[in-house]
Amino acid sequence: MQARVTAIVVARNGATYLPRTLAALAAQTRRPDIVIAVDAGSNDASQALLADSGPTQLVTAKAMSFGSAIERALRVASPSDSDGEWLWLLAHDSAPEPRALEQLLGAVEIAPSVAIAGPKLVRLDQADVIADFGQTMTRYGASIALVDGELDQAQHDVQDDVLGVAAQGMLVRRSLFVSLGGFDPGLPTTDAGLDLSIRARLAGFRVVVVPGAKVASAGTPEIFGRRSVSRRRQARSSRMAQLHRRLVYAPPLAVPFHWLSLLPLGILRALGRLLAKQPGLVGGELSAALGAAFGGGVPAARSRLARARRLGWSAIAPLRMPPREVRERRAQAREALLPAPTGVVADTPRAGFLSNGGLWVVALAAVLGVAAFGPLLGAQTLSGGGLLPLSPTVGELWANVGYGSRSIGLGFVGSSDPFAYLVALLGSITFWAPSLSIVLLYFLSLPLAALGAWFLARRVSTRTWLPSIAALLWVVAPPFVSSLSGGHLGAIIVHLALPWLVLAAMTATRSWTGSAAAAILFAVAAASAPVLVPALLVCWFAWLVSHPASTLRLIGIPIPAIALFTPLVAAQFSAGRPLALLAEPGVPVAGGTSIAWQLALGSPGAGLNGWTALFGLPGASIAIVVAALTLPIGALALLALFVPGSRRAIPSLAVAFLGFATAVIGSRIDVAIAGGSTASIWSGAALSLFWLGLLGAAMVALDGAARAAIPFGVLAAVTAAILAVPMLGSFYIGTAQVKSVSGRILPAVVEAEAQGNPSVATLVLDPAIGSGASAGLSAGIERGSGSTLDDQSTIDATTTTLTGDARAIAIVAGNLASRSGQDATAELGRYSIGFVLLKPADGNAAIHQRTADALDGDPALASVGQTDNGLLWRVVHPTRNPAAPRVSNVGTDLGRGILIGQGVIFAITLLVGLPTTARRRRREVTGSAADDPANTFEEGDDD
Repeated sequence: MQARVTAIVVARNGATYLPRTLAALAAQTRRPDIVIAVDAGSNDASQALLADSGPTQLVTAKAMSFGSAIERALRVASPSDSDGEWLWLLAHDSAPEPRALEQLLGAVEIAPSVAIAGPKLVRLDQADVIADFGQTMTRYGASIALVDGELDQAQHDVQDDVLGVAAQGMLVRRSLFVSLGGFDPGLPTTDAGLDLSIRARLAGFRVVVVPGAKVASAGTPEIFGRRSVSRRRQARSSRMAQLHRRLVYAPPLAVPFHWLSLLPLGILRALGRLLAKQPGLVGGELSAALGAAFGGGVPAARSRLARARRLGWSAIAPLRMPPREVRERRAQAREALLPAPTGVVADTPRAGFLSNGGLWVVALAAVLGVAAFGPLLGAQTLSGGGLLPLSPTVGELWANVGYGSRSIGLGFVGSSDPFAYLVALLGSITFWAPSLSIVLLYFLSLPLAALGAWFLARRVSTRTWLPSIAALLWVVAPPFVSSLSGGHLGAIIVHLALPWLVLAAMTATRSWTGSAAAAILFAVAAASAPVLVPALLVCWFAWLVSHPASTLRLIGIPIPAIALFTPLVAAQFSAGRPLALLAEPGVPVAGGTSIAWQLALGSPGAGLNGWTALFGLPGASIAIVVAALTLPIGALALLALFVPGSRRAIPSLAVAFLGFATAVIGSRIDVAIAGGSTASIWSGAALSLFWLGLLGAAMVALDGAARAAIPFGVLAAVTAAILAVPMLGSFYIGTAQVKSVSGRILPAVVEAEAQGNPSVATLVLDPAIGSGASAGLSAGIERGSGSTLDDQSTIDATTTTLTGDARAIAIVAGNLASRSGQDATAELGRYSIGFVLLKPADGNAAIHQRTADALDGDPALASVGQTDNGLLWRVVHPTRNPAAPRVSNVGTDLGRGILIGQGVIFAITLLVGLPTTARRRRREVTGSAADDPANTFEEGDDD
């Protein structure tokens, strides 16, 4: 009896391919007896094209999968009255060769046991490349194409029996298709044909491939009805199909264990994706696990399998791919994805760290650092300017991060500054003496700055001597040495981090390791100098827009910084102080300059980088000298616009402009309170960004200059070094604010009392407020042994309104300092004040003396005498109040949530940043919109 063939053509938005497919169907040497055309909810001309082709029946339906459309077609088809009817399943992009159906029927007619025959699928645009020719699966159920992307040289034409074939182009016995229940609805895209073939095998039938039957296909089931398919969707569909089949094929007793393992395995595989530099696939792993667990459809699929099954799983075991072959295939795939060798063509010559002076420059910077900070040799703790000692133990350092009690001043419960994390990390390096880490940072700061600048300059220059010039210019940068002299730790860290941040951002366009490093360094720079955040975001956005192909790698760079700042942003916005987010972390310090021309000369503080204090000359004379010393690097930066390759200077000059604008604007924003006066934002970090831009442009100028490059470069380095002399020598001439201290914040008497009574408070009076008629006295509270650097909080420093307690403290201080005659014992006891400390005069001797006389004459106080910190008095009858309960950073749900959220984000970033071997390169998905840029994606990176 002659076989009867019903061809079912399913189209969904396939008007581009349908004419070719319909023409190929009409050209068959063995024409189908019935043609059923199904339009699965197309929005283009597919339905009209199907109708014009003259099918036996035309079915229109809503948008649905390929398998569901086949089911819909069979509902309207005439009933089958014999086993001799076959279904030929075609998609809109499946164009068979003229003898395809003839060849398929020939294969099934000579072998009655064959119930499914699959053609050789070839690429629509490359007819000599095999797209699919049989499918199988591993021991764990992962589907594998037996042939994919190979040139068709008839090398696989000898194979016959396979475990499965693709759904498109499949010829299947209708009676078997109906008895098997058709395609599994739980597999709408991937593995539908493989699953149907496995069920046919278990029902006792054979599945074969027919090499003589060729069908050109434009894509895979994932692309059916879509303009494009991303790798993330493809990977998710494949994983979800594997998990669904695992639950369907598993023995009944194993199903609960497989179901319970879905989410843990999804999490482990997600971590594996991170380690493999594939963060874009993390969400797919988790959603596939959840979809397989709660998507439904497993009981019905198991029921269909049980009804049709006649053989055991051992019957298909020989057709599975052995583990050894799986490992071999994966090894070959990894090897094929390695970057191709570059051949004998040499890359652009780059400077060698050892051979071209990099090591010597770093060593010279180290010697210069030891010489400049010689008075600090042997120090255990630094203080002064923006510095204070750190807490004595690592545990206390980490207790001050996150959300919890802040012991500064009168104390409050709130979020820490992001900078507190950096302080805790620094202190943990020298865990036996946390404050020692700041001393080590000072001695290592110059060589570390040289190292970062050298490697960055090496990346952007071709002359082998230029990195050494760049390193020297970065080491002696005026804002850097000024920040070192003034104890501005955040600005110091920013200066060290900026070259590495730029280098990491350049690498991030092609490397996940670079992306993760850039994200961490972005967070470090933002936490150290929040005023830089707007400029950094502008730079990040410009880099993102200029590299659209690397969007996935670049778009997440600010995420760790966002995680750090979110609690602080919420606190400052709720307090109505959004500009306070820009405040410099650490000890509030006044004394910065807001004069634009001084900032243009690289001077963040008053005194033109120490030159005024060094020579005592009139300001105009010193300004001319400083301008002359700054001129060479400024001239080189402008010259970069007129040398070959000047386009490279534009980004650097844009960065310089952003840095200068940030410095000017920030220096005019008074957001913090330092003693009794306001403190503007220190512009050292912004000027480091300004100097980095100038340095980048100068490198372009020197790179493009001819014979004059070397003398110009040496001149710029020498003049910059001379410009830094006053600040580098400030530790010898006494103008540096940073000094070596014993480590005690308060006098030893107070610290001894605090050991047994942590709640004891010291009223600190500071007469160094203003001068002349505007001179005044500030008052503050220090709890226990005193506030440390990790205790500092911009929330406290930027609070400009007096609370009731702060007002009461001010009144008490005023009464004590003015011989008011009032008994302050009750008020002192209310705040557990046991000591009163009067700091040195620092120019306001009259106020200091008047205050000291008043305190000496107050019967509530007993003089202790002179200490290293100033004059000290003890309260005669102190009140020992119980210490207020401290809210730990893990003691509240909010605190735990903040730490866990931030920890997860940084852990993911670090996992992404772990380097791996190069194993991925660009690949393109071919589909219904092969020329659509959205169809291309990056499979990984080249780390």
